[in-house]
Amino acid sequence: MGVVTAAQRGQEVRQRLLRAATELIVERGWTAVTTRVLAQRAGVAPGLVHYHFTSVQALLVEAVVAAARSVTARTGPLLADAPSADEALTALLGMFGTTSGTDPTSVLFVEAYLAATRDERLRQALGEMIEQFRRQLADHLAAHAVPDPHATAAVLAAAIDGVLLHRALAAGPSGDALAAVLRRLLTPGAEDAR
Repeated sequence: MGVVTAAQRGQEVRQRLLRAATELIVERGWTAVTTRVLAQRAGVAPGLVHYHFTSVQALLVEAVVAAARSVTARTGPLLADAPSADEALTALLGMFGTTSGTDPTSVLFVEAYLAATRDERLRQALGEMIEQFRRQLADHLAAHAVPDPHATAAVLAAAIDGVLLHRALAAGPSGDALAAVLRRLLTPGAEDAR
């Protein structure tokens, strides 16, 4: 077993703090996460929180942005593997279909969206990820001749976000019913058939 360098120890402490931050945001809510609680959860001295991060807010933002990036990083390959717009939608719904709205990832994102209304850096980072997801989805939809792919991608993204948000509060349509409604957005002339 090799010697652990100070830089490696520092990276390990940063990662523990970031993990602790995501857990605590889910458990306590964004505004209830303090230096002391973070340090205790990560198993480090409170001074290390501010040694590694300029503020608790900066730590929370970095933790949430990293978590969001890990989720959105899966969507590019998922879309690339889908041979049609319909199968892309099925894959996206499958990716998010098992969430309850009260699961840790959903709660983390709800807390992050709310915090982003008060933190410009977080708002900008999350907004850029949403735009990137919309562009990827729009490009996929355009490649499969879906009408108005940019607007369709924006509506699909907002609908999926909205369904996830609502799941925490009330029962919603089944996965099949939701898929049927959203598929109509992908079908040229579907609005005329109603």
